Amino acid sequence: MRRRGSLFLKLIGLAVVVFVLAILTRALWLPLFGWALVRDDGPAKADIAVVLGGDPWGVRISKAGDLVRQGYVPVVLVSGPPGFYDEHECEPEIAWAVRHGYPQAWFIPFPDEARSTRDEARVLLPELQRRHVRQALIVTTDYHSRRAARVFRAVERAMGVGIEFRMITAPDREFHPATWWRDRQGQKIAFTEWTKTLAEAIGL
Repeated sequence: MRRRGSLFLKLIGLAVVVFVLAILTRALWLPLFGWALVRDDGPAKADIAVVLGGDPWGVRISKAGDLVRQGYVPVVLVSGPPGFYDEHECEPEIAWAVRHGYPQAWFIPFPDEARSTRDEARVLLPELQRRHVRQALIVTTDYHSRRAARVFRAVERAMGVGIEFRMITAPDREFHPATWWRDRQGQKIAFTEWTKTLAEAIGL
């Protein structure tokens, strides 16, 4: 019994040491969980840019507008999930971009009924195929980019549409990969995105 008690105390002591070390070194390893969510392939010439829905700040459409301005793409397809005060997101989003100096002619609204990234891939890919797109730049916020890349490539393979993608990230106002744990909103975003990532990994 004494040996078991001694072993138990040693395990408790080890757990405490590990916990304290984890707290003291969190600035070294917590950023890994933030950067692991990010995939940015960098811009390149493409047929079109695609803005995914789910951005309340306008950072995605601004990034896409800059891609047109820089000559990487001629036009932007803006996904528009429902639920924005009886509008599809693409409608107020494009209006916002125009108010901020981007020509309306650069943007193509695409109202849809998508409720998830997978739903968006399933409706956007046939539209890109209909437009004879061969290369596309997928624009989304940084924390969403790696999961979106996996989803779009999986759906593309399943549908066999033969479109090449590059992921382009826009920095989110409330999530910073290197310091996400320092504020509540960053923690919520990281938790939600990792939950979705793990759920997709096990097929939920």
